[in-house]
Amino acid sequence: MATRAPDRPAATTTGRASHRPPRRFLSHRFDMKVSPYAYVAPFLVLFCAFGVFPLVYTAWVSLHEWTLLSDVHRFIGLDNFATLLGDGYFWNATFNTLSIGVLSTVPQLVMAIWLASLLNRPLRAQTFFRITLLLPNVTSVVAVVVIFSQLFGRDFGLINWVLSWFGVDGVAWSEGALSSHVALSVMIMWRWTGYNALIFLAAMQAVPRELYEAATLDGASPYTQLRRITIPMIRPTIIFVVIVSTIGAMQIIAEPLLFGAGTNGGNIVTGGPDRQFQTLALYVYERGFVNFDFGYASAASWVMFAFVVVAAAVNYLFISRSRGDLT
Repeated sequence: MATRAPDRPAATTTGRASHRPPRRFLSHRFDMKVSPYAYVAPFLVLFCAFGVFPLVYTAWVSLHEWTLLSDVHRFIGLDNFATLLGDGYFWNATFNTLSIGVLSTVPQLVMAIWLASLLNRPLRAQTFFRITLLLPNVTSVVAVVVIFSQLFGRDFGLINWVLSWFGVDGVAWSEGALSSHVALSVMIMWRWTGYNALIFLAAMQAVPRELYEAATLDGASPYTQLRRITIPMIRPTIIFVVIVSTIGAMQIIAEPLLFGAGTNGGNIVTGGPDRQFQTLALYVYERGFVNFDFGYASAASWVMFAFVVVAAAVNYLFISRSRGDLT
């Protein structure tokens, strides 16, 4: 009796469809791959519109003789940069910017770390003190400069009145290069020290308490704990704050602009009659929005951008290679 061969499974579309990923899996995979870019797309669009495009367009303008006095923008290549590098006013503004930046940034960061270490200890009314540190930062820069301009007044300023107790004659703070740099640095330190202190405090909160307890048992003083434990542990935060503070110091404009309001006969963009406290940002503003030489101002902006990048890179290398202490 002949046996019947077993039936072969029919090659139907259901067999092929069993190997096809379900639609829900494809939707989930598409969501995982595409949605992150959709979330960051608004930032990228705004960054390209207000960051990349102005940067590229400024580079294009810097290669032209571009003024509001003429509708013809003649291409001149790198002539604006060559003229800029030989401009004494530009290098004077560069020196003023570096001087004010160093005088304001270094003491500011040291005091911010010290204040953060104090607030990191058990204290009463900690929330009150932390809020107090933010008050200078939320205060209008106009109000800050007006008040400090009165404090640093030559004839009736509070600072000169205190110095007179020690036999020091009245200092014309806005007339000298060093004195005006010190006055502006004090304004900047007063505004930003508390803000940076809160950033350092947030980093110190993440340092394990066991390290401090072990150091206390070993007889380490609070200063030794700060130098040997706290600062090395918050080194990434210190690098971040140093870079951000350096970038901010290279772009100072509001403080010298308002500080020179009563010292230069109404022409406040020159930073005093002898340009003793004109910064790079003020110099760019003068050439672009007072002289309307946008090609030259764009070239100055690009050189200023290069200085900011170099200064931030130098600070990063110096801080990252340091041992993390103040000594």
